[in-house]
Amino acid sequence: MIVHQFYDKGLAHASYAIIRSGKMVVIDPARNPQPYYDFAELHNADITGIIETHPHADFVSSHLEIHQTTGAVIYVSKLAGAEYPHESFDDGDVIKLDDIKLKAINTPGHSPDSICILLENEQGKDCAVFTGDTLFAGDVGRPDLRENAGNITAKKEELARQMYHSTREKLMVLPKDVTVYPAHGPGSLCGKSMSPDLQTSIGKELRENYALQLMDELAFVKTLMADQPFMPKYFGYDVELNKTGAPNFEESIGMVTRPSKDIVLENSALVIDTRTKETHRNGHVKGSINLQDAEKFETWLGSVIGPNEQFYLIAPTDEELEIVIRKTAKIGYEKNIIAGILTPADAKEQSPEINYSDFKSHPNHYTIIDVRNWAEIKAGKIFRDALTIPLPELRERVGEIPTDKPIIVHCAAGYRSAAAAGIIQSKISSVPVYDLGEAIKDWQ
Repeated sequence: MIVHQFYDKGLAHASYAIIRSGKMVVIDPARNPQPYYDFAELHNADITGIIETHPHADFVSSHLEIHQTTGAVIYVSKLAGAEYPHESFDDGDVIKLDDIKLKAINTPGHSPDSICILLENEQGKDCAVFTGDTLFAGDVGRPDLRENAGNITAKKEELARQMYHSTREKLMVLPKDVTVYPAHGPGSLCGKSMSPDLQTSIGKELRENYALQLMDELAFVKTLMADQPFMPKYFGYDVELNKTGAPNFEESIGMVTRPSKDIVLENSALVIDTRTKETHRNGHVKGSINLQDAEKFETWLGSVIGPNEQFYLIAPTDEELEIVIRKTAKIGYEKNIIAGILTPADAKEQSPEINYSDFKSHPNHYTIIDVRNWAEIKAGKIFRDALTIPLPELRERVGEIPTDKPIIVHCAAGYRSAAAAGIIQSKISSVPVYDLGEAIKDWQ
């Protein structure tokens, strides 16, 4: 028996392959199916099944494409309302791979249709559980993503109560040596305090996971709902897309327009510039948003831009353009790209440079905008009089920013402030807008 984890650090997403006797089952596959095909070929196995633990909010799954390519059966809870060919996989259902078994466990809480998969090995012993977004290393899934999306919607309080019972009655009763394979690691927005471990055990979680400690249902609900991270704009869209099934990955990104020469950009269209902030500052399309191609590009793209908004995507080279197009497709946004282009010749707009010594001496001469997340802000403001507008809310709240003084934007390290400065500059031209960037570290 082979159990293999595939890990996408950008989305902190883990998917799995289980192989036995030349047959392979994939759990929670990412948008690009090729790694699973390659792994199956490497081990001379046929992909016979795909299991979805729930309709995911934070990434697009390739379950439908794998089914169409290989004929593998898709298994998902009957509660998910799947609109693609599938077989239901709920309490009591079993998938056999020769002498091992994959057993379904309904575990509502993160979503009403969440399942976990218990793996019984060749000796008939329960040895591992694939927990999707129900149980993570150090955390459990957030309960507030399905109030307005999916086949079944549910209030976060109700899902939190269901999570209490799912953990206590379904998972915490498993043998302590059962290995836990979650669908996410640290950095995912599907939980709030995941540990760095990409796998764990029931015993370790019983000892260390705050959510599995002794407490009554009311205390659990209050604890779980407190201080959850923000919800990106794309989450509800991806739930619905995963419920129907996404188009073929390579075909879909192949349909993105890539002009061979400079084009005239549509007036008022959004422009996402993925180059480094230093390059962007020295010359960019006026009004563009500098979302640099970095580890969390996909998350920030789907947090700043809505699923129904169209945009141009700029990169410095053809190779880097292909990379960001593929990243964009991981959240199902490739259809939103008006065109993927290299840096236009007329990208001449320059960002103003701050007089840092003046700011240090007279910070009250500036309107300071703190674009960190609410959890960071609640932990302590860096500038007492800063206006707090987290980056995912900024485009909708630019009108709240006073224009009687120069504006300076900060985050925690410089990535978000670069994007925020561009958003503000596109709407406010009467005063200069400065990005404090990495200099914020001098104040921390």
